[in-house]
Amino acid sequence: MPSEPTTDLRKDPRIDPSGHRIDAVDARLLLALAESPRATVLALAERVGMSRNTVQARLARLDQHGVLGGFERRIDTTALGYPLVAYVTVQVTQRRLDEVGAALGQVPEVLEVLGISGQSDLQVQVVARDADDLYRVAGELLAIDGVERTTTGLVMRRLVDYRVEPLLRRIAAEGSGVPR
Repeated sequence: MPSEPTTDLRKDPRIDPSGHRIDAVDARLLLALAESPRATVLALAERVGMSRNTVQARLARLDQHGVLGGFERRIDTTALGYPLVAYVTVQVTQRRLDEVGAALGQVPEVLEVLGISGQSDLQVQVVARDADDLYRVAGELLAIDGVERTTTGLVMRRLVDYRVEPLLRRIAAEGSGVPR
């Protein structure tokens, strides 16, 4: 009798680093949470058709495995007086990458820092009050010990906002037998 093919969990894209797999039920729960971030556990349970205890246990597991990020609301930086958004690619002296990351985290205008592949090492999202302020911020980044070079690109228009709902819908559909 032929054996069932084994799944290499390391190659399954829905396995997080802790080994937790996002299944269709998790995806439906996460969709409900994304659509109503302030919903109570009871409201989420009613929405996905599960018991409150099951929803609470799944949310706790997702949180424990790092699937759920922080609950900080996305605040429009324009309302804070920072209408300009730019991405700065940064080339770093490799042995100083951690120091540079820590220093970037001290700059208030830095919203996010990502390690990237390619000619640059980091992609840094920054905000500024105006062009002169962006020049100041870019200079502050360049002055960090270990930063070799920066290149700044100004965001002219946001075409697609951050989203995960399409991915969650796909995973939820796969689990229900609905083709992609």
